[in-house]
Amino acid sequence: MLTMNAVTVRLGGRTILDNATATLPPRGRIGLIGRNGAGKSTLMKVIAGTLDPDSGSVEMPKAARLGYVAQEAPAGQGTPFETVLAADVERAALMAEEAILSTTLADANRLAEIHDRLITIDAYTAAARASRILVGLGFDEAAQHRPLDSYSGGWRMRVALAALLFSQPDLLLLDEPSNHLDLEATMWLESFLKTYRATIVVISHERDLLNNVVDYILHLEGGKITLYPGGYDDFERQRAERLAQLASAREAQATQRAKLQDYIARNSARASTAKQAQSRQKALARMQPIAEAVTDPSLVFNFPSPPPLKPPLVMIEYASVGYNDKPVLEHIDLRLDPDDRLALLGRNGNGKTTLARLLSGQLKAMAGSVAAPGKLRVGYFTQYQVEELDAGDTPLEHMSRLMRGANPSQVRAQLGRFGFSGAMAEQKVGKMSGGEKARLALALITRDAPHLLILDEPTNHLDVDTREALVQALNDYDGAVVVVSHDRHMIEASADRLVLVDAGRALEFAGSLDDYTDAILGKGPASPEGGKAKGSGNKKDDRKAAAAAREASAGLRKTIKDAEAETARLTARIAEIDAALSDPKTANASDRHRPAKDLMRLRGEAEKALAASEAAWLAASEALEMAGV
Repeated sequence: MLTMNAVTVRLGGRTILDNATATLPPRGRIGLIGRNGAGKSTLMKVIAGTLDPDSGSVEMPKAARLGYVAQEAPAGQGTPFETVLAADVERAALMAEEAILSTTLADANRLAEIHDRLITIDAYTAAARASRILVGLGFDEAAQHRPLDSYSGGWRMRVALAALLFSQPDLLLLDEPSNHLDLEATMWLESFLKTYRATIVVISHERDLLNNVVDYILHLEGGKITLYPGGYDDFERQRAERLAQLASAREAQATQRAKLQDYIARNSARASTAKQAQSRQKALARMQPIAEAVTDPSLVFNFPSPPPLKPPLVMIEYASVGYNDKPVLEHIDLRLDPDDRLALLGRNGNGKTTLARLLSGQLKAMAGSVAAPGKLRVGYFTQYQVEELDAGDTPLEHMSRLMRGANPSQVRAQLGRFGFSGAMAEQKVGKMSGGEKARLALALITRDAPHLLILDEPTNHLDVDTREALVQALNDYDGAVVVVSHDRHMIEASADRLVLVDAGRALEFAGSLDDYTDAILGKGPASPEGGKAKGSGNKKDDRKAAAAAREASAGLRKTIKDAEAETARLTARIAEIDAALSDPKTANASDRHRPAKDLMRLRGEAEKALAASEAAWLAASEALEMAGV
């Protein structure tokens, strides 16, 4: 159990955490969420013990082993495999001591103790476990044995994550672990965390991970933390209900305040009612205002619509593309029409960015042909554009340089589409958050209303709400979109077509994203057909309808999952009661001394609940099948 008692942290004169208090359940999987800049990483550092709070405390069992990835990526001539194995400090120390004692035979008793402990901690399967984790995070057999210094910082952070997972701490702390991962590694990580048998606290903006892995949401807002049961969709529902209650309370308070003010105004001057007016004046002064939900400008995305162009926008036929006369992808046949929505799948390094650069015109084909209208405008977003923003300039200055000839109102109008209105347009980029910089980069690349948007990992640094706003804006956008993302929800909600970039080819993937997930996790082959349902003929309407259907089906899938878990629990409970009725000696402690009539009553209640659970499962399954999602 992890308890945070009135934790307060002030940084740079600002209160980040304000008497934050919560108790996390043992072996709970907790998703720590909040808007960008709310203080999630600060709270994580306090839990990890790397930052001392100004007041308050964090308590956990003394013997608990805590695991937290440091910001520095491992480096040197050691290999990923060696680094991961060394992360289990106890195993490494015991193996070293065993090697010495086996040679000298100095202490047979100690050697026996070491062997017993190594068996207990499953030390002899460690190499296989380390390799499986590295493979899941994208390192094949050869890559596991290359020096760390041959890798980029992002890949070395994957090694740090692998080492942390391998060490199996009792409290696993993960701060946006998918930031350095591709979609395939994110899928694997989600599967791994589902089966992790200890407490997890994860900061994540991945909606699917927060729905499929965690069983509690710890929401950080205004320096306070609130624990909600369930995944992200459950949190959203509970949060909406809470905000509705607050809105109702604000309305009631405003009515009461108006009545008090009216009474005071009418009765203060009268001697007979002056005391009552004074009493109401005190009541009015004591009335604490109920905070209103703040409108967040970071939730604003509005892509300008391009002028129409005849299809196709891009036609690629039997093309090859690469660098320094060495092809990365060959035999590419791909067509993009004005309202297409395309997602590129495949592990990092397979050529997704190369294909994106070919589509954008940044790379020329080595062979074959690429045809596009001369009037085609392309907006291409990458993290490099975010990193290359001038820290000393403002959004207004950045946009003004690019929109030469435009009047100030036009420049501000484009910035306003992305939430940079008024004073926000004149803040220095160096003082902006990662999410704000990403919004600015999107505003800059869409200034001329491009016909084609190519977005390479656009959700990095965006929180869940902002990602959802981006998805909605893409669905409303009239141009074509090509997206590379590790955010599965974004792909599902905004892409109509999937292209798998793998083994030097880029081929249409006919199955669904679920089929692809199963293939990645080894749960079954991806369907070569897959097929898509016929739509209305209007791709934008079809896309919105498909997104709505997926949203509705998410609730049905959760109902099915919950019903399955409840059915298993009740079936086990009935078996326990039957055991207590037939042989009390084998019963659990709570049932052992219950009278038979009480056990029969409990059995009847469990059977009734089991029937209801099975009925709920059946109804949801039939509804999901009818939806055909």
